[in-house]
Amino acid sequence: MPRTARFALDPDFTVGTVDPRLFGSFVEHLGRCVYTGIFEPGHPSADEAGLRTDVLELVRELGVTAVRYPGGNFVSGYNWEDSVGPVEERPRRLDLAWRSTETNRFGLGEYIAFLKKIGPQAEPMMAVNLGTRGVAEALALQEYANHPSGTARSDLRIAHGDKDPYGIRLWCLGNEMDGPWQTGHKTAEEYGRLAAETARAMRQIEPDLELVACGSSGQGMETFAAWEATVLEHTYDLVDHISLHAYYEETDGDRDSFLASAVDTESFIENVVATCDHVGARLKSAKKINLSFDEWNVWYQSRPNPHPVEDWQEAPRILEDVYSVTDAVVFGSLLIALLRHADRVTVACLAQLVNVIAPIMTEPGGPAWRQTTFFPFAQASEHGRGEVLDVRVDSPTYETKKYGEVDLLHATAVRAEDGSVTVFAVNRDRTAPLPLEVALSRLDLTTVVEHTALSDADPDAVNTADDQERVTPHPVDGAALRDGTLTAVLEPLSWNVIRLR
Repeated sequence: MPRTARFALDPDFTVGTVDPRLFGSFVEHLGRCVYTGIFEPGHPSADEAGLRTDVLELVRELGVTAVRYPGGNFVSGYNWEDSVGPVEERPRRLDLAWRSTETNRFGLGEYIAFLKKIGPQAEPMMAVNLGTRGVAEALALQEYANHPSGTARSDLRIAHGDKDPYGIRLWCLGNEMDGPWQTGHKTAEEYGRLAAETARAMRQIEPDLELVACGSSGQGMETFAAWEATVLEHTYDLVDHISLHAYYEETDGDRDSFLASAVDTESFIENVVATCDHVGARLKSAKKINLSFDEWNVWYQSRPNPHPVEDWQEAPRILEDVYSVTDAVVFGSLLIALLRHADRVTVACLAQLVNVIAPIMTEPGGPAWRQTTFFPFAQASEHGRGEVLDVRVDSPTYETKKYGEVDLLHATAVRAEDGSVTVFAVNRDRTAPLPLEVALSRLDLTTVVEHTALSDADPDAVNTADDQERVTPHPVDGAALRDGTLTAVLEPLSWNVIRLR
């Protein structure tokens, strides 16, 4: 057996309280996320609005909170007016971002109705187009969505069948405007000024909105940190959050580095926090800018698409990654990274929700099922609510090409209001189990409720339409709590949830 990994928990040493919106997701008009994903009139499970009730059940089980919409790259060419009113009158448009044809059969009202059917925990997170449009269009959308009545646009919403305002409080000021791939790409100076003008105007209507400014599309961007600094110099007193986006994949057979992807995630978070606080210090402001990690996932961008796709198709099969056990362990580690920074990461959105790099897959007219990544998210959303305890591991390490020496153990712990504690832990060792000891100080814990793991003898095992439960979490025996110390063994290459009360 390898050397034991250890850490200590104490209620006086905490990171911060988990914002429920840390368990958000993302619905973009991209591929089959919307059409034949969440929305498929004529499907055997479809309700009167065309929403797939089998997908709705899985979304509720997943525990999704905030849902970002409608993009993503899609939003930078989005005309919100095309997506409202009688469906038969809505125009078909070219979507430059994904070289698809958008029918607008699913639009703004349908999105709000979808959230209501998920449940009260599902909060809208609306993005405005600051690529091809600007301040006036953002204000028009805000008036249509949020003003009660008595104006042209609010009365138009009522005429379209929605008497009550949508009450959208959380807004993204554009998407990835630092990226040359973005329609309407801008310099930091150009975007910062536009974002500030838009934020100022939107707050004239509703001062208490929460606004997210675009940060860098990734830590590897040449403009990273300089972009955030310039944008925040314009917007610091006008926005509440700045965004981060990050995706990871295994490349060149380097699985050891892939398993350590969260090292980059934590570095990214800490560097953005440092940049935000530097700008705040320069401005002599006591305000703290929080982080909206509103796109994150495993995404195999280097793999060829196995499905034939032509330009300007409707809902083409693109970005439909099939996730393995290894992917799920990395995915769980990314969740741990977010929780470990819950003091500043107050919104996060798994990209995306259905079919497109997603935890839920569907077939048109057929079944819906859970990918391997579904389980870590659902478990974290259910048991990761409360106060994050400070976890500093003493762990055996291994060597990686990308990140150097890395701990085999990646872990965090969350204490709920009732005093129960859940430990989330990943063992990055691909071949050996990892003994774990956790010293529990003054937490009044006496019982191990359960220890489950997501692991498999085949690290490349996946769930498919024909074998939907090939990979699921399983119970692990042997976890014990004696004399204030938790002991357990983490299976090789595993995501673990250990619940204590």
